[in-house]
Amino acid sequence: MATLELLKQLISRPSITPNDAGCQTLIAHRLKALGFTIESMPFNQVDNLWARRGTEAPLFVFAGHTDVVPPGPLNAWTSDPFQPTERDGFLYGRGAADMKSGLAAMVTAAENFVKNNPKFSGSIAFLITSNEEGAVNTDGTKRVIEELMQRQEKIDYCVIGEASSEKLLGDQIRVGRRGSLSGKLIIYGKQGHVAFPHHAVNPIHTFAKALDELTSTKWDDGNEFFPPTIFQISNIHAGTGAENVIPGTLDVAFNFRFSTAVTSEELQQRVQKILEKHKLNFDLKWNLSGQPFLTKKVKLVTAVQSAIKEVTGLEPILSTGGGTSDGRFIAPTGAEVIELGPVNTTVHQVNERVSLADLKPLMHIYEKILEILFVE
Repeated sequence: MATLELLKQLISRPSITPNDAGCQTLIAHRLKALGFTIESMPFNQVDNLWARRGTEAPLFVFAGHTDVVPPGPLNAWTSDPFQPTERDGFLYGRGAADMKSGLAAMVTAAENFVKNNPKFSGSIAFLITSNEEGAVNTDGTKRVIEELMQRQEKIDYCVIGEASSEKLLGDQIRVGRRGSLSGKLIIYGKQGHVAFPHHAVNPIHTFAKALDELTSTKWDDGNEFFPPTIFQISNIHAGTGAENVIPGTLDVAFNFRFSTAVTSEELQQRVQKILEKHKLNFDLKWNLSGQPFLTKKVKLVTAVQSAIKEVTGLEPILSTGGGTSDGRFIAPTGAEVIELGPVNTTVHQVNERVSLADLKPLMHIYEKILEILFVE
């Protein structure tokens, strides 16, 4: 099967973020044979591919990433993570679910669609990056979108091949994502000897009540599309390592996953007020890595639901759960954005895998989406 063979070729390339390892060259070669105009967009160490067939609107984009997270200890894997292995009805390998199976199915779906509809009205494009999994991904999809906006290439519809399914292929699609706002906080005290606390100020102690308030605060109630905003401490550190020294500073890292019921500015202001209320001496730096976005039930969502129903018989749940994705860079352009891909049970895990039985239906779903939008 074409999708399986392409997926194996992609997995065999060890594209640990931000290294593409030749995946985009492989994809570009196949798309060029379909009449796509191929454009490489490298920025610093990141490889990006923009491939487009057609010049007219509407513009439909398949988006995704070729990079994968590190495999971890190799001896924990049953087989080599970069040697695709079929076993017990699954294909094992790093990136099998996240998200090289989505990419492979998108490419073969485009091949089938163009072969059957060579003169369709509109445009199909691929936006592929090698830096979605990295901690800093400003040179990936975000940078390509900036270039496209300058050229006034407007995306109308975008399907991202992230592993969105929960238990069965197509049982869930993501129609939005929560925003992500991180903070790096330093609480200042005064270092001293634990035996003489009256000569020191312990920042851990002074922060305790503020921490309790931060973790118990109800930031919003969410809404019909999003769960309530959550606050989580991801790291906290203080001290010199010596048991008899009161630390002079306390470093705290935290994150909000927030809904459209609150803004990032409101969250920053409320945190600032809590820290000031407890009379802390502090510095706080913020990093907004993505605003929340939502694609309501309009043309793309309806097309995707219809395609899934026809291929699998399922009626997918519309979800905004999970972490962030590159959809946060595409949605602000006005595009309708959804995420649809294989089952996500093993993403980022040892022995990552995808069901062999899901590959052909996934390709047919993608192909059917194109048919609904461009032909029917």
